[in-house]
Amino acid sequence: MRYGMSVAMHVRAGQRDAVVAILTRDGDAMRALGCDLYLVGVSDEKPDVIYVTEVWTSRQAHRASLDHPAVQAAIAEAMPMLTGEFHSTEFDVVGGLGVPG
Repeated sequence: MRYGMSVAMHVRAGQRDAVVAILTRDGDAMRALGCDLYLVGVSDEKPDVIYVTEVWTSRQAHRASLDHPAVQAAIAEAMPMLTGEFHSTEFDVVGGLGVPG
């Protein structure tokens, strides 16, 4: 079963665009690691929050991606711009538009 995660991450004031750039720069690598869907969103109502929704081929693929050098480098680059406040939900993907069958 596919694995999904939705995260709201809080960024330091004025850092949203820099973090968004980090999160969105290497989609091909994410796909190669088993990511089927990766959405990054923002809201003018909450300018210091970034929303990320991910769908992976499996929970194991997601966890393994965190050990990839490019992913670790992106995390290290973004961390100083984050406040440390995260709200996340993990879920089993049962279907939906844009999700491979």
